[in-house]
Amino acid sequence: MTDQNEQLRQLSSQGLASLGLSHIAYVRPIQVDDEGEGGYAIHAADGTRLAIASELMLAYGAILEQDMRPVSVH
Repeated sequence: MTDQNEQLRQLSSQGLASLGLSHIAYVRPIQVDDEGEGGYAIHAADGTRLAIASELMLAYGAILEQDMRPVSVH
């Protein structure tokens, strides 16, 4: 376990971001249009926007359908 911890400590920022790239997606609230319409952006672990959903539960459902683990960012 100590070797794994040491390897994680030595990861670059880019390496750390790509670590959960195919397993983790995060959701954050966004403003969709100029009229203040809200939505939820789904991002990959590296910050790449994957999709936008109109409701939080739809965002989580979309992530789960892709066998990814959703996390919330606020």
